[in-house]
Amino acid sequence: MLKYRTRAALFAASFLLTGCGAASGEPAHPTASVRGAQAPPGPSAEAAPREIPGLGPRTRAAVPPNARQVVVVSGRDRNSPLSSVVLYRRTGSDWQPGASWAAHNALRGWSDRHMGGDLRSPVGVYGLTDAGGLLADPGTKLPYDRGPAFRSPGTGFEGEPLDGSFDYVVAINYNRKPGTSPLDWTRPLGASRGGGIWFHVDHGGPTHGCVSLAEEHMKELLRTLDPALHPVVVMGDHASLAR
Repeated sequence: MLKYRTRAALFAASFLLTGCGAASGEPAHPTASVRGAQAPPGPSAEAAPREIPGLGPRTRAAVPPNARQVVVVSGRDRNSPLSSVVLYRRTGSDWQPGASWAAHNALRGWSDRHMGGDLRSPVGVYGLTDAGGLLADPGTKLPYDRGPAFRSPGTGFEGEPLDGSFDYVVAINYNRKPGTSPLDWTRPLGASRGGGIWFHVDHGGPTHGCVSLAEEHMKELLRTLDPALHPVVVMGDHASLAR
């Protein structure tokens, strides 16, 4: 397992700008039937590939062809901090869903052009290549950086303690350099576009930009993600994903 060099000093400097912890298949149209008429030939339901529900053509086109794991984060609406998460695995031509998990996203919802401090999560499709946390690796195949810099002091937007939020994290490759620790401060789009967008342990309230899951679900996500399957996250509010 690769081991990153922890950048505790950089993490401390970046904490205020990080997005983390501060603070269908398209439905088939029914065919009208006419008594005595023969339905036109077509593929059977069994033969039709099962697409990921809720994703429109533009969103599906952004998923890399080699991706065999897709984590879909579907926000309740554009300005809501509540969302659901489902991990899909491609088997043959079909996408098979896992369980649906409740999640939090950013306080003000979602943005197509995330900026640092806007309190919105970025809409888009991003790779999932690197993980880490304050606690020991729970068994992930991703490179895992463990260290004391994964601490989350203070309280959230609803007064909830943030302690433990970074016990387990998966970096979302928005405005970051893949193949580095989640603590890495490289920002290819520039610092003004924010960064530090992670999956992390839920603290019971909205985030600055991350997606948070219950600890048991974070551990399951870490154990399931496999770099050989080129996992990505597809994230956004329901209407944005349907485009």
